[in-house]
Amino acid sequence: MSLFKARDWWSTVLGEKEEFDQGCLCLADVDNTGNGQDKVIVGSFMGYLRIFNPHPVKTGDGAQAEDLLLEVHLRDPILQVEVGKFVSGTEMLHLAVLHSRKLCVYSVSGSLGNVEHGTQYQIKLMYEHNLQRTACNMTYGSFGGVKGRDLICIQSMDGMLMVFEQESYAFGRFLPGSLLPGPLAYSSRTDSFITVSSCRQVESYKYQVLAFATDADKRQETEQQKLGSGKRLVVDWTLNIGEQALDICIVSFNQSASSVFVLGERNFFCLKDNGQIRFMKKLDCSPSCFLPYCSVSEGTINTLIGNHNNMLHVYQDVTLKWATQLPHIPVAVRVGCLHDLKGVIVTLSDDGHLQCSYLGTDPSLFQAPKVESRELNYDELDIELKELQKIIKDVNKSQGVWPMTEREDDLKVSAMVSPNFDSVSQSTDVEVGADLVPSVTVKVTLQNRVALQKIRLSVYVQPPLVLTCDQFTFELMGIPRVSQCKFRLPLKLICLPGQPSKTASHKLTIDTNKSPVSLLSLFPGFANQSEDDQVNVMGFRFLGGSRVTLLASKTSQRYRIQSEQFEDLWLITNELIIRLQEYFEKQGIKDFACSFSGSMPLQEYFELIDHHFELRINGEKLEELLSERAVQFRAIQRRLLTRFKDKTPAPLQHLDTLLDGTYKQVISLADAVEENQDNLFQSFTRLKSATHLVILLIGLWQKLSADQIAILEAAFLPLQQDTQELGWEETVDAAISHLLKTCLSKSSKEQALNLSSQLSIPKDTSRLKKHITLLCDRLAKGGRLCLSTDAAAPQTMVMPGGCATIPESDLEERSVEQDSTELFTNHKHLIVETPMPEVSPLQGVSE
Repeated sequence: MSLFKARDWWSTVLGEKEEFDQGCLCLADVDNTGNGQDKVIVGSFMGYLRIFNPHPVKTGDGAQAEDLLLEVHLRDPILQVEVGKFVSGTEMLHLAVLHSRKLCVYSVSGSLGNVEHGTQYQIKLMYEHNLQRTACNMTYGSFGGVKGRDLICIQSMDGMLMVFEQESYAFGRFLPGSLLPGPLAYSSRTDSFITVSSCRQVESYKYQVLAFATDADKRQETEQQKLGSGKRLVVDWTLNIGEQALDICIVSFNQSASSVFVLGERNFFCLKDNGQIRFMKKLDCSPSCFLPYCSVSEGTINTLIGNHNNMLHVYQDVTLKWATQLPHIPVAVRVGCLHDLKGVIVTLSDDGHLQCSYLGTDPSLFQAPKVESRELNYDELDIELKELQKIIKDVNKSQGVWPMTEREDDLKVSAMVSPNFDSVSQSTDVEVGADLVPSVTVKVTLQNRVALQKIRLSVYVQPPLVLTCDQFTFELMGIPRVSQCKFRLPLKLICLPGQPSKTASHKLTIDTNKSPVSLLSLFPGFANQSEDDQVNVMGFRFLGGSRVTLLASKTSQRYRIQSEQFEDLWLITNELIIRLQEYFEKQGIKDFACSFSGSMPLQEYFELIDHHFELRINGEKLEELLSERAVQFRAIQRRLLTRFKDKTPAPLQHLDTLLDGTYKQVISLADAVEENQDNLFQSFTRLKSATHLVILLIGLWQKLSADQIAILEAAFLPLQQDTQELGWEETVDAAISHLLKTCLSKSSKEQALNLSSQLSIPKDTSRLKKHITLLCDRLAKGGRLCLSTDAAAPQTMVMPGGCATIPESDLEERSVEQDSTELFTNHKHLIVETPMPEVSPLQGVSE
């Protein structure tokens, strides 16, 4: 609602892709005009320093050119900017800029221009301090009660406080037990520095104690200190707040007392000077910044707190007085007087959104119309409700929530693959051996009839193919819909012409009912013009180096695919069948069909399954061993830490050697886990290719319909990626067992058997391989796949020869395995025994 939004008075965006934090914003009369008007000083991590003087013509105007008084690039990242009396001999305000290794103090001044462009502003470096340690943050004040000047204290990343008395370096002190630096503030009333340590406790250190403590360059006790000539740095008071702090602010709106405000990750605290808690408030949202800015009534303090929900809350002590919406997440907030407007809230986001706003409301001119009151007839309402429920029920039964025609017409997705490769490949960082990986552009078109809501386009390709971008989002409004489309990529994307091979370890023969087609016409881009006796032989070479040979018979209606790797056969076999179907469809022939009459190559398939399963087992063993070594490494670390913290030093007893050896083992095991994961990914890709081939051969062998092939694909390819928690073996075994106990079952008794509801990695793959063999056996005996269990019983009754039930014991499984041995023989020997003498020899075949 506009009622609770911060009213935009002036805003701008700083630079491009710059980053900011809580110390990058400051409000002060940095040019010493003396009129009480603040300037907005902003520094960025990119090194840009900007000074603004906002004066919009009307509320809500953006930044004009004259609003930017100064912009200069200091090259080094700016961690914090502050304004104070930092130069000796004058009480004029100067600008202190903290870099990671340098502190610079500038004077900002303006001079009247000679033309109509107005006052020209410039900065002049007064002095700088090069830091020996990397800085984290800084604070300033009249340390030690000095009058008319401000001193600067810088905290380093290793917990050292460095005090600078304007142009000179005073001293440096290490905070005891410091591990990580926290926010730092100075209390002028108690003359002490307050910070939050990594022990999650607020700590206060007196300036006098810091000044007379041991020098920071001598972290260990010296002989003089032991004799009493020096003092140890001791804390004045501490308070455990139980969480890390984001910021500290010290305010004093009366002379009698001051308050220490600490903003934590979940709470903000108000403390007294001595560390006692005045109050604390548990926050509902994660805070990002805060600022105690004034005291409206006696004894209370108002605080601005920004959070990560783009909200700015105004608290009076612990009472929420106002909540306003911001257009960004603030990381810094300040309150100042700009252009004679007091109480302007200035907020800065981490990506450079700078806004000056005020709290207010816009009056609402809308008045709700009066509703005529009338008595309700509940009987008529019941009748009307029943009629509407009947209509809704009828619609849901007939066509669902939305009509299918409307759902399909609302959004149409189509894809068009470019016929040519990209002139400059997008896979510049990928090489496979000596081959450069090409890329092709796919144009996806979205056509919508009505306005749709936040369309997300997801593109998926099977490994090892990759995409330059797989997610696209379009911001629109409307009703959610889901639409899909599939497209084929060119074969040349992963395959090149290759030299045909005479011999191969794995061979397949595909039968057709039409005369053989010239391979040059089927694969025009994979062979050069050759002699007539060589047009029936073609070689393919994958980018990885594997080779596949395709042979077409001159006399019979058969094609042979052969390769040294079993999984490499699938892509060429599938592409051959698709191109043959497209070829005969163009010829107007509708009765073309392919078949497979050989034996199912289950033995080669099972070898790939065993290799994949072995890698999964190795991965589990390596991760378990890595976990044990990590536990051992942490235990040694704890013992060493205990030894180091002990006041009476004790010998390490070779714990350091054991720590080093365990660390090397952890690194070695981590490398082995990564290597095994890479091998597992490659093995899973090969297994999926072999699975596609087996499904294709089963479909050709038993002449399965498209719906039945879809059921097989859902059972054998349930996962897009393989994980240790849910792997391919147990998932496929459960799916095949479900098919064997439903649509491929012999009796209703088998259908009543329940499967295990929990999937876990099996001990071995013997059960999975027997179930795959049994699935092929039942399909060979007439079984058919369907999703409805009611339709399964009539099919099983007409199976020729009958189907064996699912084995309930190892003995029964052995009998089933023996019955199917003759049917599923080794595919390699079958090819040798069935030669193709009509195929021309391969000598002299050109690519």
